[in-house]
Amino acid sequence: MIKKILVPLDGSKLAECVLPFVQETAMQLGAAVVLVSVTNRIQGYWPFEDYSRPSEIRLAPQGTCTMEEYALKYLNNTAKVLEDKGIKVTKAVICGKTAQEIIFYANDNHCDLIVVSTQGRGGFSKLTHGSTTARLLKLASVPVTIIRPPK
Repeated sequence: MIKKILVPLDGSKLAECVLPFVQETAMQLGAAVVLVSVTNRIQGYWPFEDYSRPSEIRLAPQGTCTMEEYALKYLNNTAKVLEDKGIKVTKAVICGKTAQEIIFYANDNHCDLIVVSTQGRGGFSKLTHGSTTARLLKLASVPVTIIRPPK
């Protein structure tokens, strides 16, 4: 039984074309929807005082995510449409490699279905599905539904 549907969104109209299907499916099944946006991780450094050497300031590696605030605002706006229809929506901004993080999130949060769009027009290669969708199809341990965008 499908109780939780994960929908990866990147802010594009292509990714959003799955929302009517997700809305209808969630309403029919009484499922919750999880909207996820994955942002890039940028490796940087931050200064800290090394107390073992009081006169020195050292640099420590630190990964930071980009566009987190923008992604959360986007997810909040997108979620409002679903919430207005009575659908329970959870939002998450994740940092890292897109397909890998979507799969980890789906597993860790007990999602029953992943719904993504495709940029392809047919066939079975990553050239027709897009590399993220192809990786999800190959590696996900939950079912993946691919929605073709309207022409």
